[in-house]
Amino acid sequence: MTIQKPFSQACENNKEAILQIIKTVFSQPTTVWEIGSGTGQHACHFAENLPHLEWQPSDRPEHLAGIHLWRDEAQLANLLPPLSLDVADLLWPCERIDAVFTANTLHIMSGDEVRLLFERLAVYLAADATVCIYGPFNYAGAYTSESNAGFDLWLKERDPQSGIKHFEEIMVLATKSGLELQADNAMPANNRLLVLRKRA
Repeated sequence: MTIQKPFSQACENNKEAILQIIKTVFSQPTTVWEIGSGTGQHACHFAENLPHLEWQPSDRPEHLAGIHLWRDEAQLANLLPPLSLDVADLLWPCERIDAVFTANTLHIMSGDEVRLLFERLAVYLAADATVCIYGPFNYAGAYTSESNAGFDLWLKERDPQSGIKHFEEIMVLATKSGLELQADNAMPANNRLLVLRKRA
């Protein structure tokens, strides 16, 4: 069966705005683990524009074939083959992680999955590791826009366990995992890009 290369319009819309932030955050050579690479579009764009990085895509097994198609077309030496990774996996396919990027993942995950993500990061992150998280968040228990409120309703209709997460609750999980907030960047379309760093 022929697999069609997946495409996300959201990735096309936000990739350049994200790049402008992460090129300053990930300014030194390192390997960035992308958790939940989805279609693979972000991985290709960032690996192409940040040649000093090794970019490690990862996602659940059902998404890997699509990521391979994007990677095969891109032909980038610093874009590594995607790895199978579910945040709930007790053992991740690595010994340590120096940098993490994840986009549009937390709101499609359940609260328990988000908690597990941060528990695993506490185990696998190296000292001084940097974590970038992109997506929508609620602040002080409220939506930041009507469009986010509508998006959250759509998410919950699709999966009652999913939904936009509260910034303050994410910060509690991050702190328990040894992460400190470095920056909370406002992004287009009512999204944010959180930059966190592991305490040494």
